[in-house]
Amino acid sequence: MHTSKTTYVAIMAGGVGSRFWPGSREARPKQFLDMLGVGKSLLRLTFERFLPICPASNIFIVTNAAYRDLVKQQLPELSDNQIIGEPSRNNTAPCIAYTALKLAALDPNANMVVAPSDHIVLQEGVFREKIEQALAFAGSREALVTLGIQPSRPDTGYGYIQFGSAAESGIFAVERFTEKPDLDNARAFVKSGQYLWNAGIFIWNLQTILHAYENLAPDIFQILEKGRGHYNTPGEQGFIEEHYPATPDISVDFAIMEKATNVFTIPADFGWSDLGTWASLHAECPQDADGNVLQSQSVVALDVKNCLVRAPKGKLIVLKNLDGYIVVDEGDVLLIWPKSEEQAIKQVRSVVHTRFGETFL
Repeated sequence: MHTSKTTYVAIMAGGVGSRFWPGSREARPKQFLDMLGVGKSLLRLTFERFLPICPASNIFIVTNAAYRDLVKQQLPELSDNQIIGEPSRNNTAPCIAYTALKLAALDPNANMVVAPSDHIVLQEGVFREKIEQALAFAGSREALVTLGIQPSRPDTGYGYIQFGSAAESGIFAVERFTEKPDLDNARAFVKSGQYLWNAGIFIWNLQTILHAYENLAPDIFQILEKGRGHYNTPGEQGFIEEHYPATPDISVDFAIMEKATNVFTIPADFGWSDLGTWASLHAECPQDADGNVLQSQSVVALDVKNCLVRAPKGKLIVLKNLDGYIVVDEGDVLLIWPKSEEQAIKQVRSVVHTRFGETFL
């Protein structure tokens, strides 16, 4: 029985956000940007969302080593030890294992919340209630808990969680995970009422998750477990730089969640968006009477509908006869792209890379 009430939060902030190019760049990805026009970055908003759940001293940021200074700048409350810099991008399974081992060196019986840094949560009170419910459940038994989002449409961009019988009020056993389905399957999933979106928000006790890695992902566990004597000491960074790149590049969903038999989900509806694309940003931001989101101080828009316009301060944007477009001016890159084809922006970024190298990435 895990009786510790200590909670740690690990916020994952290492991605590049390539579908948000040219706003999101290698040097300054979307989690460090004020995507919503509220004066705070997505990372800062996520950090503040967790402060009622645990003190700032218990919040760790898992990022790429290149972004350490950006994290420090935006979250001055954190100590250097709370900013975990991965030396290589190996997906979520290795970085969660590393973080769990590091936290276990501080408090082996603590509970841990893992959350992405770039999501929107509109109803923060409901969100916190669900996290607290998950912490109470995961802290009292060997359970891996994930928050599942009630689907509002048959979206093919999300993974789905099929849930089964109730373990206790509001908490259900997970039958299976399904990666991004095609539209017919997504429609069937939503219609059945037995499926939730996988938001990538996980809650577990440290002993439970480390046990899961030891049994289900020993290739990751064995490499990082050797560092137990180094975590939270001056020797940590050296150990990680030497050994971490050898871990397999795999997501925690594939490495752990899809294999484990002790996975539970809490269905939730707290105004969630993963803010993965420009169109999702358009959908989440306040729109004018013509359905436009204008993130710019100076815009003249004539016969412009359902568009997202983002431009730097001091730049005048004049548009006419546009419907359903993304217009993003970053100074050195101007993107004018149909919203309906936004999934192709990732590929366009690759084309730009091939033609111009790293310059515009």
